[in-house]
Order: sequence, then C-alpha cells, then structure tokens
Amino acid sequence: MVKQMLDAGYRVITLDNLSTGHRDLVPGGLFIKGDIGNAVILDQIFSEHRINVVMHFAAYSLVGESVKNPLKYYRNNLSETIELLMSMIRHKIIYFVFSSTAAVYGEPAKIPITEEHPCSPANPYGASKLAVESLLKYCESAYGLKYACLRYFNAAGADESGIIGERHEPETHLIPLILKVATGEIENIKIFGTDYPTSDGTCIRDYIHVNDLSTAHILALEALLSNGKSSVYNLGNSRGYSVRKIIDLARKVTNHSIPSISSKRRPGDPAVLIASSEKIKSELGWKPRYEDMETIIRSAWIWHQKEACQLKTEQKI
Repeated sequence: MVKQMLDAGYRVITLDNLSTGHRDLVPGGLFIKGDIGNAVILDQIFSEHRINVVMHFAAYSLVGESVKNPLKYYRNNLSETIELLMSMIRHKIIYFVFSSTAAVYGEPAKIPITEEHPCSPANPYGASKLAVESLLKYCESAYGLKYACLRYFNAAGADESGIIGERHEPETHLIPLILKVATGEIENIKIFGTDYPTSDGTCIRDYIHVNDLSTAHILALEALLSNGKSSVYNLGNSRGYSVRKIIDLARKVTNHSIPSISSKRRPGDPAVLIASSEKIKSELGWKPRYEDMETIIRSAWIWHQKEACQLKTEQKI
C-alpha cells in the first residue's frame, strides 16, 4: 500500500509496532514505531502532520488463534481501533479506510457473496472486524466520520518488483506455506480438512492479489475525498479455488512435487467463500489486473525464492 501511494504522489506516514511487521519492508515515507492504542503517539502524529485520511490495516488475523484466544483479538482489533478513532475525532480527521474481511459473513447462505449478505461470523476474528464496522456506522451519525470498509477475501501474491512479499512468523497462509515446501524450508503442506462439501473435499477460497487490493484502497480513498460517501465493498476475484487446486497450480509454477498430508479441520473455517465484487467495479471502476491464479502464485514464487536464498545466506554466516 505504501509503495503504491508513494508512486501515486501521496505523502505517507506509517505507524506500526512491528509485532508482526518488518521495518525493512516499508519502502519509503515517514516511519514511526508505535501502537495505534497509544493515545500520546497518535495525538503527536495528528498534531504535527496534516493528515487527510487514515488507512487502518493493523489487526490480528489468524482464525484458529482467535478461537483459542478471543480476548486477544477483541482487545487488539476492537479496543485499539477505538483508541485510534477517538484520537481522529479529537483532531477532526473524518476520512477512514478500514481493512475488513470476508470472515464477517461466516458460513455463506449464497455464493457469490454480495455486500448485502447477512453477517454472521463463525470465529472471533471475523466478529472483531464486524464490531468495528458496526462502530463506524455510529461514529458517522455521531461525529460525521466517513469511511470505506473493504472486505478482503484471501490476499495473496507479491509485488512484481520482487522487493515486497509475505513474511509471517509463524507462517499460516496457504500459498506461502506451499511455496516454502518448494524452497525446501518445510517438508510438506498440511491440508486442514478433506471432508468439506466441495468437489474435492477441501475448502474453496477466492484469492486476490495484494496489488489489486492496494489499488482498491486508493480508489476508496479518492472516492471518500471527492464525495464523502461511506461505503462497504467486497474485494475478490469472484473465482473459487480449492486447496488441492492451489497445490496443483503451485506444483506447475515451481516444478516441484510439493508433498501434502491431510489433517483435521480447523475450527471456524467455512467450506466456501467466493466474492461478488461487482459493487466496487461499478461504483469506483476497480478492475483486478491479476485475475489468473497461476499469475498470482508466480508473483509469490519470485519473492519466496529470494527470501529462501537470503535465509540460507544468513544461516551460513
């Protein structure tokens, strides 16, 4: 997001406590290490800089962990966001772009999922995000806050430059884990659940390239500044791929066998999540550039080969 905004000519300030982020992956702009729940830091930033829009990406996002430790998720994803919003209101900053999730829908009653689909989260992660969305509606009525909630489906891929990609510790996302098998960092990929009511028994997900996500955020930002209309948008490719299909495509891209083993389901995982992104396409003119799943995996493969090479170098040192 920072890279695209700088390329588009925006001035960017990044606030991150680096609990899961990495300083070396911030490509420019002003970086401040700190927490969005720290009112002193927030007030200082908002006092010293002319801020027009706040984009909020900071959240814990592991479904399984949220089931085991819901208080951690509500504290970080909701309580810390409340502190951020309170500081914004104090400083009369009224434009807010929120990184939400398809997990707010829960087990879908209809595919593809539109923004009007009932929200019934199947896990605390999705519930914590939905709680923020609900709060934003009240903040609009009470304080005039204008917002865009962007409900991601499965973010994937890496920047085509090869300088930015996924680096999670521990890694839980499917595509990076698959590619770590291909680089030799792990022995096999676990398939969590092979008895879902799908064509091959594995979960089906809608994957969207990170650069397409970033483009959607800029469009949402520009729409807020031009018309001040609050909105909720799905972000996906409207195509579903099963876990087994993703593994097969990764085998093709990497030319590696990528051994897999079956494991039990993870709690809170719906069988199928596929987006309808027609609303953001029609209202904001968004069009994904990376719709082909093989292209998405290939962009990630370039990044993960580089990361694996760097890891081996560090181990030798």
